[in-house]
Amino acid sequence: MTLVIASAALLVPGLLLDMMTLNISISVPLFGNQTLHDETRSIIGTIGTLFENGNPTVAILILLFSVVVPFLKLIGMVMVVGFPGHPRSKYVHVFLGHISKWAMADVFVVGVFIAFLTTTTDANIKATLHEGFYFFVAYCLVSVLSVQLVRNSKPDQAIA
Repeated sequence: MTLVIASAALLVPGLLLDMMTLNISISVPLFGNQTLHDETRSIIGTIGTLFENGNPTVAILILLFSVVVPFLKLIGMVMVVGFPGHPRSKYVHVFLGHISKWAMADVFVVGVFIAFLTTTTDANIKATLHEGFYFFVAYCLVSVLSVQLVRNSKPDQAIA
């Protein structure tokens, strides 16, 4: 149960705290470095902005894989760990196995994006990671570990 609580404690700030700042600038003769775009966002803030800007498909995908799936996984973990003798424990185990495959999808996408921004030869594009990113990655790792421990246990046993 400790890992489930830790997962929840990491997920909430991972979703709400700033995740990344993207700064795009240009060097203009006589005027020096001029900022074209400077924006800091959290995951939840990004979802809202995508909806506002007419990108509902991307917003829904991020909402699904970064918010809905993690919360469903947390609820399933609470059911399995908190109520080990429940008749539906076997079904929840199977469900956790299916949704766990998507646990790192959003971290992978953000990682690829950050890798792209940091390996570009253009010194005018800078991405800075913030605490929200680290909370979310920590949530993903703790969550994967807790699901693996639960999946490797018998459905009628609780994991402490």
